[in-house]
Amino acid sequence: MKKSFSILEITLVITLIVFLYTTFTPQSNSINKLNEITNRLTLYISYTRLKALIDNKFDNNDSRWHKKRWSIKFLRCRNDEDGIYFSIYSDNNETGQISKIDTLKDPLTNKYIYSSNYCEENNTNSKYVLLSKNFDIENIQISCNNTTSLGQLSFGDDGKVYSKLSANPDEFDKYEIKEPCFIKIISKDKQEKEIKISEKTGFIIKN
Repeated sequence: MKKSFSILEITLVITLIVFLYTTFTPQSNSINKLNEITNRLTLYISYTRLKALIDNKFDNNDSRWHKKRWSIKFLRCRNDEDGIYFSIYSDNNETGQISKIDTLKDPLTNKYIYSSNYCEENNTNSKYVLLSKNFDIENIQISCNNTTSLGQLSFGDDGKVYSKLSANPDEFDKYEIKEPCFIKIISKDKQEKEIKISEKTGFIIKN
């Protein structure tokens, strides 16, 4: 029953993504850019959560299986200290490094929701991950951040949300969030939008 419900949910999310792509006309001013990327991030995070719900990573033969949970991670560009990007991935090699082949693909463009830390556009990666370059985003603040990066959210197949994936097998649930987590998106002209992620269920609400 849970799996069927999850498939229905993911179908709904993809439908919403189609609606966004076909009805939203990007504008040049920063407020519309901020609105657009907030909408896209809300959908991408929902898609990540739903991917996790139908893709149980538990492996009794792998003590570090939790490292493979589907995650969205925000980072700074290597060649531009003010640049920000994000990737959505499952760490199948359990190395802590984001591999392009392990990232989620946009269901409409079939492009990887990924960038290297050089933040360069190419034909195989989604341009929407480059938050500063394409949307004039100055900062991302995540209230539940436990990483050395700008922050990440990882989702379990039970709906739980984690702010970090511990390398210690005995701490696979250590970083489960116990209260709502807020992602604040700040534009270069200091406009702000916020996305709320609920604890336990991972439901996403755009404020």
